[in-house]
Amino acid sequence: MSEAKIINDPVFGFIKIPRGLLYGIVRHPLFQRLNRINQLGLASVVYPGARHTRFQHSLGAFHLMSEAILNLQQKGIFIFESEAEAVQAAILMHDIGHGPFSHVLENTLISGISHEDISLMMMEQINRDLGGQLNLAISIFKDEYPKHFLHQLISSQLDMDRLDYLRRDSFFTGVTEGNIGSARIIKMLNVIDDRLVVEQKGIYSLENYLTTRRLMYWQVYLHKTAVGYEKVLVNMLTRAKDLARQGQHVFASPALSYFIENDVDAQWFAEHDEALRMYEALDDSDIWSAMKAWKYCDDRILSILATNMLDRHLFKVEVLDEPPSEERLAAIREEIAQKMDIARSDAHYLMSLNEIQKDMYSVDDDAIGILYKDGTIRDIAEASELLNVELLSKKVRKYYLCYQRTN
Repeated sequence: MSEAKIINDPVFGFIKIPRGLLYGIVRHPLFQRLNRINQLGLASVVYPGARHTRFQHSLGAFHLMSEAILNLQQKGIFIFESEAEAVQAAILMHDIGHGPFSHVLENTLISGISHEDISLMMMEQINRDLGGQLNLAISIFKDEYPKHFLHQLISSQLDMDRLDYLRRDSFFTGVTEGNIGSARIIKMLNVIDDRLVVEQKGIYSLENYLTTRRLMYWQVYLHKTAVGYEKVLVNMLTRAKDLARQGQHVFASPALSYFIENDVDAQWFAEHDEALRMYEALDDSDIWSAMKAWKYCDDRILSILATNMLDRHLFKVEVLDEPPSEERLAAIREEIAQKMDIARSDAHYLMSLNEIQKDMYSVDDDAIGILYKDGTIRDIAEASELLNVELLSKKVRKYYLCYQRTN
C-alpha cells in the first residue's frame, strides 16, 4: 500500500498527500465541495482561464506548508510531527467555509457572519467525523496554541494561503507579472522568539511579493469589469430575496431557497441546526441553475438581471476618486427607469455604488520582519530600499459606480 496519494498540480507539479488524517480530510465531503466553488468568483469574465477551484488552491497551500515546515525543521526549529500534521491539516481546511462565488455572497445570502466563522464550524464537524483528531489543528487555526509562528504560517501578511493564491491566480489568469518566487521566500523563512521572520537574503523576493500583491488586487481581484459583473449577481440575489419577502415564490434549489427565504445571520446559525447543512449543500451550480430559470420569470427586474448574468451584459463601471453627487445618481436612476420601462423605485436594482479600500501592507498588522546576519530584526518597511512602504501601506480608496447599460 503506497504511503501517499500523489496529485499532479499545474502550478507546483506533484503534490503528495500522506494517507491517514490528511488524506481523510481531502476525502471528506466538505473538502470535496470546494471542487464546485471557483477560486476567483466571476473574474473569468475578464480572464477566461480563471476557472480554478478552492479545492486546487487548498491543495497548493498545503503543499507550500509542507515545504515551509521541512525548511524550518532543517534550520533547527523544533516542530513535533504532530504539530507539523496539525498545521498541514489547518491549512487544508482554511477556506472550507467559502460560499459560492467566493466573497461576493457574504453580505447577500448571509450577513453578520464571515466565511472564517463558518470554516470553524465546518472544521468542528470534520473533527467529530474523524474522531477528534483535529483538536490541535483547530487550536493552531484559532491562534490558541503556544507556538504562535505556526498560526502565522496559516494567517499573516506572509502566509502559505497568500503565497499560493498569488502564484495560482497569476498562472490561471495569465497575468505573468503576478508570478512570485514562493520557493525562494519559503527557503528564507526562519523563526526568532516565536515569530516568523525572513532572512535578509530574501528581501528582494519579498519586495517582489508585496508589489505583485498590489498589482494583482487592482488588475485582477478588483478589475472594474469583474466588479461590475459581481454587482449584477449581488443585485440579482437581492431582488430574489426581496420577492420572497413579498410572498412570491422564487424558483431555486432547496439549499438556495433556504437562504433566499430566510434572513440568515450569526444568530440564525446558532439557533438553527439545519442552517449549516443547507450552507454545505450550496455551491456555484445552485446559483447558475436558478438564474437560467429566472431569465424567463415574470418579474421583469429579476429577468433583466439573470439575462445580464447569463448573456454577459455587464453593468457599465466608472471608477472614481470621489463619490458621485446625489444629482448624478438621481439622473442615472431616472434614465434606467425610462429606458428599461421599470418603476423608478425599482431602478436601484440596476445600479450600485461601492467604496473599495485596500492597503497592500499594514505596518501595524503582524508586520514582516527581516532577520540580519547580526541577529537584529527590522521591519520590511525600514529594511527595503526599493519599496515605497508609505505607498504600499496607504489605504487606496476608490468608488465603483456600476449601472445598467441602456443603449
